[in-house]
Amino acid sequence: ARGKFEARIKLPVGQGMWPAFWLLGGNNETVGWPNCGEIDIMENRGQEPSVILGSAHGPGYSAGNAISTRYTLAGAGFNDDFHVFGVEWSQSRITWLVDGVPYRTITPASLPRGGTWVFDHPFYVILNVAVGGNFVGPPDDSTIFPQTMLIDWVRVYRDQP
Repeated sequence: ARGKFEARIKLPVGQGMWPAFWLLGGNNETVGWPNCGEIDIMENRGQEPSVILGSAHGPGYSAGNAISTRYTLAGAGFNDDFHVFGVEWSQSRITWLVDGVPYRTITPASLPRGGTWVFDHPFYVILNVAVGGNFVGPPDDSTIFPQTMLIDWVRVYRDQP
């Protein structure tokens, strides 16, 4: 479950578009969310094309209280070209990267008081584009359809025991 997760993606753009590349704890059906853990490798609000967020969700730090970091691309939008979004994940550390450059690392010490580190079991990969929702709001007259999240590749590297 641990290692490096990367995808080379060109994002959609526009009010209400919500592309994401994320990992969800494989035990979500038995323990529920957020106890299963969630690692958002990349989330984007289509109305902010040059900004992505990398986040971790778990017990005591989920939804609006997630451990979340904004990354801003200088001089362009993530919809203008392909970019590589990734995380390097070990037993006690998660590092987020854009185009190979780390921009945030968390450890169990990064959790809020009472939070539990739940990144010690298998997770699975999800790539999706949502339309609307509390995070982005609904599309409006400025949103152009159709929109596409173009995925060049997805790579998973597993740490050797």
